[in-house]
Amino acid sequence: MTLETGEYLKNWTDHPDNPLIEPPGREFLLGDPSVVLPEESPDGNWHLFANSLFGIHHFTSGDGIHWRREGKIGPGFRPFVFKEDDTFYLFIEHFPVPQFRSHITVRTSSDLWNWSEMREVLKPGLPWEGRIVKTAGNPCLVKVGERYRLYYSAWVVFFPDLGFCEPRHISAAHADSIMGPYKKLGEPIISPSEDNPYCNRAAGAIKVMFDEKRGLYYGFHNGIYRDSQGLSRSAILLLSSEDGLAWERVYPEPIIKPEGDGWKKAFVYQLDVKRVGDEMWLYYNARDGWRIGKERIGLATCPF
Repeated sequence: MTLETGEYLKNWTDHPDNPLIEPPGREFLLGDPSVVLPEESPDGNWHLFANSLFGIHHFTSGDGIHWRREGKIGPGFRPFVFKEDDTFYLFIEHFPVPQFRSHITVRTSSDLWNWSEMREVLKPGLPWEGRIVKTAGNPCLVKVGERYRLYYSAWVVFFPDLGFCEPRHISAAHADSIMGPYKKLGEPIISPSEDNPYCNRAAGAIKVMFDEKRGLYYGFHNGIYRDSQGLSRSAILLLSSEDGLAWERVYPEPIIKPEGDGWKKAFVYQLDVKRVGDEMWLYYNARDGWRIGKERIGLATCPF
């Protein structure tokens, strides 16, 4: 299937003040942003949740550009906020056994400040979700009709030039309730392939939106790949799907990729994307090096 898309979600422009958010204190990593728009929040402010190595941090803003850190809300990685009615659901990848096990938990809130205790909703257990290291993380929740689809990453690949791991596969699970129980598809929907120049080492993660006008799902996918010089990289690809499960690339090249010698020299990682007026705003984190590097959060915008 070939999609006639024109320039849809193709031409992204980095904000001139990038990166917008630095890691807290002396930390060197801040990533996986998840954003709540002013019209969605109880107090009319922008809210952003992101993780450092030591937990999930909460930021607020009056304009989506200038951010203030409000503090840490607890442990975990790779947050994703989903709102239904007057309740916010914060999905988190939690490591009860550091580096060897992770599962997805959820916390709830009515005001974005006070959160319930964590409740486990998805854990690894299938053979392709890991052997010694078993992971389920990078949550993204989408409502499909009257049901809920939880996209997640599983298992890991170790990268010697980085000194750490990245997610190997992407799959999904379904439930009748946000809190589960979730039934897994049972197999990956995105896996690394030597034939895919931007996903030849690991699948990374995906964030999904449904475009009602076009009747298609769009996925913002950061695959992990080896470049022509043998260096590990990550870039954001735009994918499309009729059912949200079978995906294809919309454009052959990434919509946002590593470049230059600055804050996004080596990797462009995970993200959140929101409609703001007649634009789409995409917050993402990028890394400026390999084994030694700093990760920060920036913004790119695109006409919509």
